Amino acid sequence: MAQAKISAKASEGAQQQQQQQQSGGQLRGRFYRSTSMADRSSRLLENLDQLELRVEAFRDAASAMEQEKETLLEMIHNIQNSQDMRHISEGEREELNLTANRLMGRTLTVEVSVETIRNAQQQESLLHATKMIDEIVNKLLDDLEDAKIRLMSLYGACTSDVPAGPIDQKFQSVVIGCAIEDQKKIKRRLETLLRNLENSEKSITLLEHQKSSVRQSCNSKQD
Repeated sequence: MAQAKISAKASEGAQQQQQQQQSGGQLRGRFYRSTSMADRSSRLLENLDQLELRVEAFRDAASAMEQEKETLLEMIHNIQNSQDMRHISEGEREELNLTANRLMGRTLTVEVSVETIRNAQQQESLLHATKMIDEIVNKLLDDLEDAKIRLMSLYGACTSDVPAGPIDQKFQSVVIGCAIEDQKKIKRRLETLLRNLENSEKSITLLEHQKSSVRQSCNSKQD
């Protein structure tokens, strides 16, 4: 009888030990699987982080090319409309214009476009800011000086530097609502417009000076 009890307890103990071993094996198996999944997840995340850096560098490079294209076109246009072009022979001017047009055509064959991701509010702000600039540009010929002052007030709203004149507070609030990339593009557009206005003013001043010199020369001959 006692032997039977001892045998029963021994058998029960063996069963419990076996169950514990099986349970421990399952726990160890789960633990190893979890660790392996965590390692894979970590490696994938690290790869994506590296790719994100490359994507941003790629977008920056494309944006730089976009700006370079704008700069090249502006420089070619300025050369074609410079005072120096007006003071050379007709044949030379024609030859230089052919070269400038060829360079402009080759520049335009390069298509670079960096799309900006915007939400509905940013899209509306961009349209509003563009409309405000366009309204001034459309009135450039009516009053050049007033247009320059207004464009400078818009530009002052886009820069962190201390502005030379008043700031258009309304335009500033609109620009703040735009995406960061759009803010940079708006600022660049205003810089280009102001440069072109300055070049136009120089051309007008030089032309007026030349007219004045011609009038003085004529008056001197009459005297």
